[in-house]
Amino acid sequence: MQELFITAAGLGLSSLLGSAIGLIVRRIPHRWNDIFLGFCAGMMLTASIVCLIMPAVESSGLGGIWQVAAGVAAGVLLIGLLDKFTPHLHHLSGIKEEEEHRVSTASLNRTLLFVLAIALHKLPEGLATGISLNGAQDNAFAVALTIALQNIPEGMVVVTPLLMSGVKFLNTTLIAIAIAVLEVVGVFLGFALGEISAILLPFMLSLAGGAMLYVISDEMIPETHSHGFQKAATYALVAGVVTMLVIESAV
Repeated sequence: MQELFITAAGLGLSSLLGSAIGLIVRRIPHRWNDIFLGFCAGMMLTASIVCLIMPAVESSGLGGIWQVAAGVAAGVLLIGLLDKFTPHLHHLSGIKEEEEHRVSTASLNRTLLFVLAIALHKLPEGLATGISLNGAQDNAFAVALTIALQNIPEGMVVVTPLLMSGVKFLNTTLIAIAIAVLEVVGVFLGFALGEISAILLPFMLSLAGGAMLYVISDEMIPETHSHGFQKAATYALVAGVVTMLVIESAV
């Protein structure tokens, strides 16, 4: 049980660490924002496939590959549907009606959709860690360390776009805390449910992976290519892919 609490706290704190760095940096020039976002897009692209979809394929086997396909399709569909509802989520931003004319609605919608996708994949990541602690003790540390390292840039890339879109500091902080807590809940849930979680995990991992792929392609990459810094953002994306591969292979 001690390992469970330490692991859950470590994942939550790593996410909050990244968010804290993002809150300190706050506003950066568009060029560096696009480079940073491109780097994170590369890390998340690799994570969605290597850390989410491929583990789902391995755990489901050839006979259960339909779960992976269905999960990816469900993730894409879910975020596609959320894309239609994000305009109704402006009250979460703390932006008053009289201030909205100074804020790009399209930019805010993209940011909220991106944050929702990040939050969505935190639960299955937590479940995977909880399951590894419950059964597969030999790789539990590797799973937790990989996710913890990934949480730092993810935490940064959640808060920075929110602040740049005009979301208030307090609201951004609360969103960052809620996302970290969701992953901690996933760890305890995965550990408690045991085999039931293991059965559901391939679908949930695939759903999270599909959701991430949708957001990377539909939101993150177009955003990094819309201010004239697409070459630098592309190089940063490749660097992010390589960095995530190194992290994954190292643990």
